[in-house]
Amino acid sequence: MNTKYFDLINQTYYFPQEEFTLNKDSALLFHNIDLMKLVEQYGTPLKFTYLPQISNNIKKAKNWFRNAMEKNAYEGKYYYCYCTKSSHFEYVMNEAFKNNIHVETSSAFDINIVENLLENGKINKSTYIICNGFKRDQYITNIARLINNGHKNTIPIIDNYEELDLLQAEIKGKFKIGIRIAAEEEPKFEFYTSRLGIGYKNILAFYKKQIQENDNLELKMLHFFINTGINDTAYYWNELVKCIKVYIQLKKECPSLDGLNIGGGFPIKNSLAFEYDYQYMIDEIINQIKIACEEAEVDVPNIFTEFGSFTVGESGGAIYQVLYQKQQNDREAWNMIDSSFITTLPDTWAINKRFILLAINRWNDTYERVLLGGMTCDSDDYYNSEQNMNAIYLPKYNKEKPLYIGFFNTGAYQETIGGYGGLHHCLIPQPKHILIDRDKNGILATEVFSEQQTAEDVLKILGYGKK
Repeated sequence: MNTKYFDLINQTYYFPQEEFTLNKDSALLFHNIDLMKLVEQYGTPLKFTYLPQISNNIKKAKNWFRNAMEKNAYEGKYYYCYCTKSSHFEYVMNEAFKNNIHVETSSAFDINIVENLLENGKINKSTYIICNGFKRDQYITNIARLINNGHKNTIPIIDNYEELDLLQAEIKGKFKIGIRIAAEEEPKFEFYTSRLGIGYKNILAFYKKQIQENDNLELKMLHFFINTGINDTAYYWNELVKCIKVYIQLKKECPSLDGLNIGGGFPIKNSLAFEYDYQYMIDEIINQIKIACEEAEVDVPNIFTEFGSFTVGESGGAIYQVLYQKQQNDREAWNMIDSSFITTLPDTWAINKRFILLAINRWNDTYERVLLGGMTCDSDDYYNSEQNMNAIYLPKYNKEKPLYIGFFNTGAYQETIGGYGGLHHCLIPQPKHILIDRDKNGILATEVFSEQQTAEDVLKILGYGKK
């Protein structure tokens, strides 16, 4: 009988896969990294970031857009921007900006990071800085400082009618701007229109009233983003068509407009059953834009994207040990992990997000259906299913044979949403975090980025010991 955990995975999915294989001891390899060796060296719970995957995904996207533009004889250029809010860490930036890309910001402190990157030569004056988000006073001031110091490729994206006046009050001379479209949301949403941006029907009037005759403003970009991301659905294509129509209307009135930002929202792999034809989607987007512009007899725009999760998500992972199994009734077995989902993978709790979950070791053992519980005393600190299955199956618990499990493609948002370096629910300590890289010869190197939080770290945050 095929009762081993390996049999389950092999029969349920195509396995092995590009990033997941097994070694001779039937333990899991991730991008050919021996995860059990990481456990032996660093212990658990353990967070890790595999830096080369950041560059790998950037290069893939650039190549897909290059192919699509060549295929469609598209005359515009493509600019890959990194959405910093998905992960602000310096090690992410250092890896990402090896690839001649650009920056999208969302708040005031992002600009301080941009200035640090400029100072250290990671980016330069030709790098586009796309400034999104609702802009409080400090954000306005920081954007103005960047432009006033000579970074002319800074483009604040206008979110509301008052931002223009606020920016002009602090920026000296002429500067570039973009306008964000307030997209209509998918019917399943609790609201009809995004809280960010200006409505489709109001943009042309807004341009004519506040921008067209203003010699200090140069409209360069129309910005489009929807919460559901870039997907092959009637809803997405309908919103994209509406966006292109607005671009054409504006272009006919505004010769300086030459950029269309199609936002972010590229999905990442969240299951071994994940399927998404990136090249097809990009081909079709480029084709739709070209056809519409040709029919309207306007020049096609340069294309900007702001990929966050796609850039950094597939670089991250988390490893836990199953400490104990609790049989709470005749059907439910709870495997208790040595950390908390709420604190280390907060999206599993907040938005019911699912990541790739696999056993690290014991692939030749029989499997069982389980629930996973975290260490906090919160009823919501659990994980009960995979993306494509309403269940979790893992090698059977055996207190004499330690079981380790891994969550993969966790590199976007989890650290910042989880409050990296701060307080966590029930004072569960933040896990040790390591960085994994390869040298030019492909040799792996690991280093500790941060140690597991100590009691002293936590008490200091809480104010204990202050005189």
